[in-house]
Amino acid sequence: QVQLVESGGELVHPGGSLRLSCAFSGAGYDFAALGWFRQAPGKQREAVSCITGKMGRTYDADTVKGRFSIFSDNAANKMYLPMDSLKVEDTATYYCAAAPFELYGSNWINQRNFDYWGQGTQVTVAS
Repeated sequence: QVQLVESGGELVHPGGSLRLSCAFSGAGYDFAALGWFRQAPGKQREAVSCITGKMGRTYDADTVKGRFSIFSDNAANKMYLPMDSLKVEDTATYYCAAAPFELYGSNWINQRNFDYWGQGTQVTVAS
């Protein structure tokens, strides 16, 4: 049974930093794409970042470019999302997700391309 478990969310002040982690297990193979999504209260879930392919190609939403930097450690079955210069608008529940196929172009934004999801971790950015 595939499991994804996020951790690292907490309350942080604007301008602060956090690092989210996602531990995955049970697949029996390396996922070809791993992603982070977030959902703020009253809003739809949106794509944040993705890492895909053997070369580790990354994609980031425009709202987080230059502040968030996704990376993975497949040997440890973990993925991370370091987040810097956090803003109040980054407040959301963050979900990690995994896909069996490499994603190209804008396909990383489509949540339906990800088969497995974690339960989420809450990030709150507030004074």
